Amino acid sequence: MKKTIIIAGIIIASFSFFAFQQANEKYFEIAKNLDIFATLFKEINTYYVDEINPTTVINSGINAMLETLDPYTNYIAEDDIEDYRTMTTGQYAGIGSLIGRKGNRNIITMPYEGFPAHLSGLKIGDEILQIDGKDVSDKNSTEISKLLKGQAGTKFKISVGRFNSKTPIEIEITRQKIKIESIPYIGMVNSEVGYFHLTDFTQNASKDVKNAITKLKELGAKKIIFDLRDNPGGLLHEAVNIANIFIPKDKEVVSTKGKVVEWNKTYLSLDQPTDLTIPIVVLTSSRSASASEIVSGVIQDYDRGILIGEKTFGKGLVQATRPLSYNAQLKVTTAKYYIPSGRCIQAIDYSKKKEDGSAIKIADSLRREFKTKNGRKVYDGAGINPDIKVEKLEIAAITNSLLSKSLLFEYATEYYYSHPKIAPAKEFKLTDAEYDHFVKWLGGKEYDYKTKVETELEDLIENSKKEKYYDGIKDAVEQLKVKIYHNKDKDLQKFKPEIIDFLESDIVSRYYLRKGEIEASFDNDNDIKAALEVFKDDVKYKKILTEGNITK
Repeated sequence: MKKTIIIAGIIIASFSFFAFQQANEKYFEIAKNLDIFATLFKEINTYYVDEINPTTVINSGINAMLETLDPYTNYIAEDDIEDYRTMTTGQYAGIGSLIGRKGNRNIITMPYEGFPAHLSGLKIGDEILQIDGKDVSDKNSTEISKLLKGQAGTKFKISVGRFNSKTPIEIEITRQKIKIESIPYIGMVNSEVGYFHLTDFTQNASKDVKNAITKLKELGAKKIIFDLRDNPGGLLHEAVNIANIFIPKDKEVVSTKGKVVEWNKTYLSLDQPTDLTIPIVVLTSSRSASASEIVSGVIQDYDRGILIGEKTFGKGLVQATRPLSYNAQLKVTTAKYYIPSGRCIQAIDYSKKKEDGSAIKIADSLRREFKTKNGRKVYDGAGINPDIKVEKLEIAAITNSLLSKSLLFEYATEYYYSHPKIAPAKEFKLTDAEYDHFVKWLGGKEYDYKTKVETELEDLIENSKKEKYYDGIKDAVEQLKVKIYHNKDKDLQKFKPEIIDFLESDIVSRYYLRKGEIEASFDNDNDIKAALEVFKDDVKYKKILTEGNITK
């Protein structure tokens, strides 16, 4: 026994020595490389032929270093702290409007209802010309956005060009605190089905979701569509609280595991749920990420509702913010998160890189099987698969061209100023005569495009010429060109329903802003159609939750 204890002591001492030695070696490497970096910068600053900006050079070095890790570990300089705070809280002081670059013009694209931009009379389509007398036509939308923000209560003048005005219109606006709505729409799709869309997980998002559920039930909702499409995520605790709305108290929502063991934590539902029984469909897309995946994953793992749409993004990483010198901050990935079934849905392994530096997706062969509460198979390593997959339809080349050239946007603006009012958002439809007017309006406007088939044919021609086969297929290719090359007039009729959908949405937004735009989309939204279809059949709904098999 004594001999065994001595041997064990030697082994422990050896491991301690090696651990101490390894730690010392690591600290030496850190100190050595920091010293090299500092002396290198000193030499560049002293001898480089041109004057350099120290902040720019150092920031480039910091960002390049962080790029070797993952896209979510970021340096936040003091000057960018306000933008970061806006992103996480949804709050800032400004006018409350989205702006965008259309061609070479800066345009008001969506004023938020009830905020200064809207209340002062700014409209979708207004071109921003001057701010406090200074020409801003050559600035980009990011620069203009910063100029529009400022201290709450401060006033400034904005000069805009408007479609029906020959001279610029000058408007005085008082900035105020803006809280961006995390839920831009709450309403009924039909007499039984309620709908709300959560756009991000900022502070109080869980309170907003709880209020949305309560309001929809007051409106008569017996079933609910919870839209998480394109939601990039946000605050972890808000995700936990939102999941808690639908599952019993004291259930595991998510656990985090990382290098710092003391930070590992399991998050439970701490409150009584708002509703445990109302049928739910959660809509997901390929851009639903992070906190969105926690909530949709919890709903799926507990078989609390059905997921419809696309496979989610696959971000199973958790970030924390750490303070740095001079009021800067570091947003750093500290852990992976695991939803109740035990799976981590992280799709990319940033610890392994290809020769070109790009990260590697987790191979299907390495993905593991887990089970939901009812025993349905689910898998880790690649986002969350919906229970009912709805393929995302590719829009036609002509529609994409009309959108990218802002021609649908421009026509919607013109339509607004020639039609004082329209039917309610859910009822508004363009007539055939109005569509014909739009087609006529397009005459002479530039919106050429290439279809996918045309591009592939051009690639075939180029490759056949390189490989000396073209002369043998030239006649066949020329005949094929005649058949497949696009004709604008024909495409405007062939893809008329699709173009009308986008055009109606743009027109409705002029009259009813964001809420109307969402309502107008209900009839043409394939995900919502799929949700309504599954809600029609209670037996099918329950069968999916008990027997449905989610594939990889």
